[in-house]
Amino acid sequence: MVTSLNEDNESVTVEWIENGDTKGKEIDLESIFALNPDVAPDEEIAPSPETPPPPTPTCVKVNKIAKNRRTIAPTKNDAPSRDNRESKRPFYKERLLAYPVNGSRVTVSLVFMAARRKSNCVKEVEKLQEKRERRRLQQQELREKRAQEVDTTIPNYEIMYMIRDFRASLDYRPLTTADLIEEHRICVCVRKRPLNKKELSMKDLDVITIPSKDVVMVHEPKQKVDLTRYLENQTFRFDYAFDDSTTNEMVYRFTARPLVETIFERGMATCFAYGQTGSGKTHTMGGDFSGKNQDCSKGIYALAARDVFLMLKKPNYKKLDLQVYATFFEIYSGKVFDLLNRKAKLRVLEDGKQQVQVVGLQEKDVKCTEEVLKLIEVGNSCRTSGQTSANAHSSRSHAVFQIILRRKGKMHGKFSLIDLAGNERGADTSSADRQTRLEGAEINKSLLALKECIRALGRNKPHTPFRASKLTQVLRDSFIGENSRTCMIATISPGMTSCENTLNTLRYANRVKELTVDTNQVMEGVRPTIHAVDQLDLLDEDWLSISPQRDDLKLLCEQNEEEVSPQLFTFHEAVSQLVEMEEQVLEDHRAVFQESIRWLEDEKVLLEMTEEVDYDVESYATQLEQILDQKIDILTELRDKVKSFRSTLQEEEQASKQINPKRPRAL
Repeated sequence: MVTSLNEDNESVTVEWIENGDTKGKEIDLESIFALNPDVAPDEEIAPSPETPPPPTPTCVKVNKIAKNRRTIAPTKNDAPSRDNRESKRPFYKERLLAYPVNGSRVTVSLVFMAARRKSNCVKEVEKLQEKRERRRLQQQELREKRAQEVDTTIPNYEIMYMIRDFRASLDYRPLTTADLIEEHRICVCVRKRPLNKKELSMKDLDVITIPSKDVVMVHEPKQKVDLTRYLENQTFRFDYAFDDSTTNEMVYRFTARPLVETIFERGMATCFAYGQTGSGKTHTMGGDFSGKNQDCSKGIYALAARDVFLMLKKPNYKKLDLQVYATFFEIYSGKVFDLLNRKAKLRVLEDGKQQVQVVGLQEKDVKCTEEVLKLIEVGNSCRTSGQTSANAHSSRSHAVFQIILRRKGKMHGKFSLIDLAGNERGADTSSADRQTRLEGAEINKSLLALKECIRALGRNKPHTPFRASKLTQVLRDSFIGENSRTCMIATISPGMTSCENTLNTLRYANRVKELTVDTNQVMEGVRPTIHAVDQLDLLDEDWLSISPQRDDLKLLCEQNEEEVSPQLFTFHEAVSQLVEMEEQVLEDHRAVFQESIRWLEDEKVLLEMTEEVDYDVESYATQLEQILDQKIDILTELRDKVKSFRSTLQEEEQASKQINPKRPRAL
């Protein structure tokens, strides 16, 4: 039923009964005529003063719209005036409509405009469209204005402007030599390198900002569903943050230099560089590059050695009569090679006191920094490198340079300086080539183990999973004892093309020592409060229940469930078993070879005995039978081990096909 006519917006109010409830709504006349063309007016009718009034009071004559308006109906022979034809004022029409109103038949005479008024909904939609068009025009004008100011040949100049605008809101307080050197048992810092020649030639963007001495920001480009590009600014906090203008000397001052005194105080110190290939690890640890030539005198290796010899001259240490030795070895695919002894393969064993010994590792007696530099050059020249899925030239091994102090032959202190393999190498576990898979698996496993060993050191955990990898096994003495200190230098590439690898490096470093930061405070230039965050899934009481015999690899994967899938854990188990069996087979083969030499000597004696005229035939047969029995037993045992080893190779290959690695969680 029509209950009322709304002349303001040319609509009617209707009501109806639905499920016993009275409901209503407002409908514009245009919609009514569109749905009911039979009641729509089809001719122009001028209101007539002779129209009879309604017969009853219940009949209502509605003609308010035309009130106070003069309407002239043209005669049959008169043409409409020019003013009327060109006037923008609409003609009015009148129609008698009958509607049931409250049970009575009501006749309504409607006078309405020919140019019907649009509904409110349509008007709102048109307003939104107009605003959208204006906004698009403004954005287009802004893009054109910026295009005139910048080099539009830059592939991502819009992202560059976003980063520039964001940086303009920051308060910069970089690290300086005037800042105090803080004491940390575990120090975690980040170093950003400048854009290299390749990145500059391809006009790559710098997406890393270091606004203060301990904050790193990554401007990660993102894209919405409607293809609109935007920035996701991720903030990380560390003990120190070095920008791309920082020198090796400056980095050394805040990282490795405070650790030198530790080894003179009968302690163990470890400093390592971590990051993707090409991010500046070897530059930081080994020294500046000039083309393919490296100046080893400006690396942390040499700077640490320089300070060691300077401290030896101090009165309180000079009386200790300490001797300085150096070792340099690499860990490649779970094997240890001596870089100062023609890359001899070494064995890593635990003695009766559960001390890890690198059997056969040569320690070179050094008297000055120049001798240390010569050893570094020799070691770097034969370090294993090759191509990875991410880079054409990659350090495929962990290089470990150690400065050892001895007093009367006994260990006094040790400083281990490590240039780790590129972390992107760990992604090569899915390679079809077995050697590449083993390299990637060992790198991935050793980096996880290193992280957890350092975390265990910082939290004084009762168990350290150092047996999970060869790297942490040889560094075991650096993770035990109260007088042990560690420094991690995470090196990152600034280019947008390296953004994913950079974020992985920062997340790894953040997991070693979690520090949270309030981004709003950084934007306001206020030094944030540091909070230590323990995100270990295993609780302290769970650590107490772990026996020393528990498999460290399993423990390692349990602590990194967000990064290690069950399939990847199975693959790591297969690789560990493969490496262990390989060592056993090689050792047994070497023993059989040595035994074969003895058999040849014994057989030679037997054959010489048969040259005699009256030799003892029975003795000859008995001795020959004994030699053959020994051969058969030993060779059969070796053959069985080789068969098992081949089965292990097949298991590793099958496990590699099932890998479903998880991506690191965003922190």
